[in-house]
Amino acid sequence: MTAEIDLYGIFLPALLVWAVIALPLSALARRLLRAGGAYRWVWHPALFDFALYILILGGTVALAETLLP
Repeated sequence: MTAEIDLYGIFLPALLVWAVIALPLSALARRLLRAGGAYRWVWHPALFDFALYILILGGTVALAETLLP
C-alpha cells in the first residue's frame, strides 16, 4: 500500500484518510454502546471513547492493508 492517496491531484496521507473513515464508524459504535447500556460499566467515558476510536482506526488500517494492493 502506498503512503499517500491521490484525490483528484491532491495527495493525502493514507492515515488521514483512514482516520476520517474511522470517525463515523466510531460514532456509530458509541451510539450502539450507549443505547445498549454499556456505559454504565465505564469509569471514564472520554477515555473509553478515545480508546474505542483508536481500536476502530487500527482495525480500519489493518483491513485496508489486507484488502488494498
